[in-house]
Amino acid sequence: MGALTHESLVEYLLEEAFEVAETIETGASSGAAGENHLDAMLKGELGDVLLQVVLHARLAEERGAFGFDDVARGLSAKMVRRNPHVFRPDGSLQDSFPATVEEIVQKWDAVKRAERPERQDPFEGIPLALPALARAQKSIDRAARAGVALPAGEPIPETEEELGELLLAVVRSAHASGFDAERALRGAVRNYQQQVPQHHQQR
Repeated sequence: MGALTHESLVEYLLEEAFEVAETIETGASSGAAGENHLDAMLKGELGDVLLQVVLHARLAEERGAFGFDDVARGLSAKMVRRNPHVFRPDGSLQDSFPATVEEIVQKWDAVKRAERPERQDPFEGIPLALPALARAQKSIDRAARAGVALPAGEPIPETEEELGELLLAVVRSAHASGFDAERALRGAVRNYQQQVPQHHQQR
């Protein structure tokens, strides 16, 4: 495995993750008739993602940092720690659970804030390498959950398909005007993120 590095594997990890997303999204339109086929494809794609995790853990193990078992234990501990509404400290299940998804999200966020009380920026931890649209969506989600000001919005179509067509039309218009839509949205998200934390810290 000497030729492999964490850096050289990044592109494959991203590629496999996008293949999982594509399998789910394109398979969802096939309906129940294709369910068994979709399950088989999804199982294979998830296995490919897991292989990437195994490879990264193996590289870390070779340099004496951590192994796959450490990754699994760390994940288990974090899930128990961040979901006290689901798990007791010993990892056993609670007797009752929150009634709504909103309550679950609130409890999750409260635990995260307790772990990192010094974190004031609601956008901290959003990967800079995310595509601009995904970064914009994540930023707005974080801002909404933190109760800070959201960017101005416009009425949108009623269906996700129509929204996709609108976004595609915006990209087409950007291309016709010689603009890079990805770069433009990155800049808009960056400007928004730089403005929001200042108001957030003053609350």
